[in-house]
Amino acid sequence: MGHARRMKFILAAAVLAAIPMSGTGVRAQSNPYRVVEEGWAKAPADRTWGGMGAISMDPDGNIWILERCGANNCVDSNLGPVLKFDRSGKLLKSFGAGIFVLPHGLHVDRAGNVWVTDGQGRDGKGHTVVKFSPEGKVLLTLGTTGVAGSGRDTFNRPAAVVTAPNGDIFVADGHSGAPTPRVVKFSKDGEFIKAWGTKGSGPGEFEGLHAIAFDSKGRLFVGDRSNNRFQIFDQDGNFLEEWKQFGRPGGIFIDKDDTIYASDPESSVGSNPGFKRGIWIGSARDGTISGFIPGPEPKAEDAASEGVEQVVTDAEGNLYAVEVSGKRARKLIKK
Repeated sequence: MGHARRMKFILAAAVLAAIPMSGTGVRAQSNPYRVVEEGWAKAPADRTWGGMGAISMDPDGNIWILERCGANNCVDSNLGPVLKFDRSGKLLKSFGAGIFVLPHGLHVDRAGNVWVTDGQGRDGKGHTVVKFSPEGKVLLTLGTTGVAGSGRDTFNRPAAVVTAPNGDIFVADGHSGAPTPRVVKFSKDGEFIKAWGTKGSGPGEFEGLHAIAFDSKGRLFVGDRSNNRFQIFDQDGNFLEEWKQFGRPGGIFIDKDDTIYASDPESSVGSNPGFKRGIWIGSARDGTISGFIPGPEPKAEDAASEGVEQVVTDAEGNLYAVEVSGKRARKLIKK
């Protein structure tokens, strides 16, 4: 069997594993985790959690979360949405007050710097990607603050950001509803290199971007949520393949062993038939699915983002998951 044919067989098998059997919902997959702390991230006495939209981990094993200022945005708030926790859930630091409209995407790089995307614009703020030092000092701002666009120095609803081992910066620009969804590449110093993508559902086209990550080979996984798929590219923007067996991806985390944890907060009969909300676990090497953690049932059939938005795992394999509507961070451990 040739390589291309063999890969098609592997991917077809993975997709079939996720197809629902009549009357049973998503076909049974093992759930290797159990919840140990529903409210793992502990709020200080003077703060009430709002939507938690993103999560990352720094080189020291601390957990970073974007919390939307006690609501679902940070308009007119004096709270810092960028939060640092130890692994017990104790809040260690917060910063970023007054900078963001909708803090959306979060990435902590290999040096511990914290990258945040602002997924909306209002009153002269938003549509940017901001790089902070671990202490909260602004080191770099990409995009033109408060200006929506698709040029070399503008974004329109940037959803997620990630950095490559050489420091190059990749931005998934174009949250659901944006007119020009694309991936934008910059040098480590913030110099524009290239952009690719246009609106659509074909290879290299996007409908609504939401997540971005690298595997160990340096391939770029882009969560094209509104098209119910990942698209995989090389770092020059060449399309490699698409995977639809991981649901409707809101977040993606790929660990050092190339295990994918793909969070799906939106799948339903209306938005992605055959899939339910939860966390899909599988391999970045061949796309096979190895587990599924069921998410909370939506209050309405097609209610948006009522499940886990993003996840991360620590060195021991514990999993931390954040929810926008649930306004919480949960900790799960392997059974």
